[in-house]
Amino acid sequence: MTSMSRIRRQRGVALPVMLIMLVVMMVSSIYLLRSTNSTALTTSNLAQEDALSKAADLGIHAAFDWLSSVPNKNVLYNDVPAAGYVATINPGAGQGVSNPAFWQGSVTVWDASRRHQVEYVIHRMCQFAGAHNASVPKNRCTLTAARQNLQAKTHAGDSLSSDAPAYQGKPQLHYLITARIAGPRGGNVMNQAVVMMGP
Repeated sequence: MTSMSRIRRQRGVALPVMLIMLVVMMVSSIYLLRSTNSTALTTSNLAQEDALSKAADLGIHAAFDWLSSVPNKNVLYNDVPAAGYVATINPGAGQGVSNPAFWQGSVTVWDASRRHQVEYVIHRMCQFAGAHNASVPKNRCTLTAARQNLQAKTHAGDSLSSDAPAYQGKPQLHYLITARIAGPRGGNVMNQAVVMMGP
């Protein structure tokens, strides 16, 4: 009799064990399904961001075309609002791309299919408007030596002090082009390029 009652007691254990296993399998399948969905969404978002980045390049190309077509470089001494050109930039004043002041003077262009609107602005990397080598006020610009055949950096009579700029020929000024585009689902893409041109 004792062995029969022991067998009857053990028969009731299988049902709770099976229910626990079913719950574990169901939770695992839900997690796997959610993981697959999040991977698909991430891939979709990356593809959308890549497409927006390529579309934002339109603003960089439009800005570069305008910069390279300016016949008289003296025009670049001051702002040209119609072209999205700003003659100064002051990164030390907290004027980053997230600051609305950075985008003052920007212009917008549409792509050929009129699906994307791209906003761009061109900043000359100088502290003040006017000539890059103006002495009053003393202008500070980001400059790069012109590319020429190698020669001595300093000539007879030039300053040899460590802070004296010595350029081979005319220096090249830096122009920062920033383009941004707002896409669906809150996707925003911003591209930047630095163009170097002579004064």
